[in-house]
Amino acid sequence: MRVRKAVFPAAGWGTRFLPATKAQPKEMLPLVDKPIIQYAVEEAVAAGIEQVIIVTSSQKRAIEDHFDLSYELEHLLEEKGEIEKLRQVRHISDLAQIAYVRQKEQLGLGHAVLMAKDLIGHEPFAVLLPDDVVISERPAIGQLIHAYQQTHSSILAVSEVPSEDTSRYGIVGTSAGPDEQDPRLRQITQVVEKPEPGTAPSNLAIIGRYVLTPKIFDKLEQTQRGSGGEIQLTDAIEALMAEQSVFAYEFEGRRFDAGTTMGWLKATIELALERPELAAELRAHLRGLELQG
Repeated sequence: MRVRKAVFPAAGWGTRFLPATKAQPKEMLPLVDKPIIQYAVEEAVAAGIEQVIIVTSSQKRAIEDHFDLSYELEHLLEEKGEIEKLRQVRHISDLAQIAYVRQKEQLGLGHAVLMAKDLIGHEPFAVLLPDDVVISERPAIGQLIHAYQQTHSSILAVSEVPSEDTSRYGIVGTSAGPDEQDPRLRQITQVVEKPEPGTAPSNLAIIGRYVLTPKIFDKLEQTQRGSGGEIQLTDAIEALMAEQSVFAYEFEGRRFDAGTTMGWLKATIELALERPELAAELRAHLRGLELQG
């Protein structure tokens, strides 16, 4: 069965960006001239996703407004003859069929995914965490979807992290995958949530891209609340591994954690440097800063 739907958990408070996120969602913070969440939605659409399901909370109305039509703005741009800006604005509302689910309590990533159960139904689906911005030639989630088509099993995106950073991530232990021609695809044997350095089974960290089979919903419903009273997606994935194979895919691309201040800054610079109309002036400015240092 084809992967047609994608879930975007976007209900968190974004406290790491206070006071900027006091009145606006962190997912709407701009990276150059687009909000963080738009990059993930565009990635999903480029990979063939047809329906986008955004899990929100009461403070996230700006996300809905962003992906909705804006008749007044479009009319204003049309009257002014600003056709390129008009095209960009219309592109946003035409990206995909978008549905919203309200997460009334912030009970963790697993709970956020579970909120989309009724809209997903009995089919495989993708999950993209908007905070993780990936710059790549092929959409990162598209790489996972391709791996799913080979295995018909759940796939987690992974990336190597320094050994001293394993306590910040879910870390996987792996064995050889089913395709000797594709060493990036490996079978997961173990999932450890935030292991201390020296105790991790590897340095392959789970990154915010997943393709999951619908069986995950059964496991999420059975998962007990863990630390902080949250339902952890990794706990449900561990339970799923007892019944189904789960694979890791070491995707191609550069990933930035735009949910942290430094990650957001790095992503902003990298994305700006890829823009022809901005790159030369920005490089010149950065060189000037280096000289001053």
